[in-house]
Amino acid sequence: MKKDLWVVIPGYNEESHIEEVVRRAKKHTSHTVVVDDGSIDKTSETAERQDVHVLRHIINLGKGAAAKTGCDYAFSHGAGIMMVIDADGQHNPDDIPRFVQALQGVDMVFGYRKFSKNMPFLLRFGNRFINRMTKLLFRMDLKDTQCGYRAFSSDAYKKIRWRASDYFMESEMIANAGKHRLKYKEIPIETVYSNKYKGTTVMDGVKIVFNMLLWKLRMRNF
Repeated sequence: MKKDLWVVIPGYNEESHIEEVVRRAKKHTSHTVVVDDGSIDKTSETAERQDVHVLRHIINLGKGAAAKTGCDYAFSHGAGIMMVIDADGQHNPDDIPRFVQALQGVDMVFGYRKFSKNMPFLLRFGNRFINRMTKLLFRMDLKDTQCGYRAFSSDAYKKIRWRASDYFMESEMIANAGKHRLKYKEIPIETVYSNKYKGTTVMDGVKIVFNMLLWKLRMRNF
């Protein structure tokens, strides 16, 4: 267990999952931050019973805003390593040590999901297209650009800190990493897909690519 490791868990209406995610994350770190993004259920109350840092947005601002709130909090409290993990149970907190180990010698570690028939078809297709555009625009050759399970050093966070308040944060983070030529690794993770699909839609994918083009145009000397 690394003393300078902070795990950030942004969530919205995840009362049914947050307790188990937090409980398992706590096995690997002394610093867990849950950011309740304006939930109307008992996400905050459930997380607080786990004796972790709980921050709350008064209204729902989006995953990117919640993750940034948690990472800013961790950074201001001396975090050396930060990790972002989903609150809905899709990510296995027991993979945390693997990310920390892989982070040695690099600035960031990206998790990538194994594309299988269990992954929704539109998600597989959209991810492959965005992956190719990411490589073309930002020289970041990643297997899964939309996986939110990531680890990075505090120094890297200063360079990749995003503005996006929604799911575009994943792509903006990569664009910033490419701009600063950060060193990175990838590790495979197992992902559980619930019956209730959550994540990027087809329109989200179109908007992500559009935003990537805008970010590229704004980046000079890249």
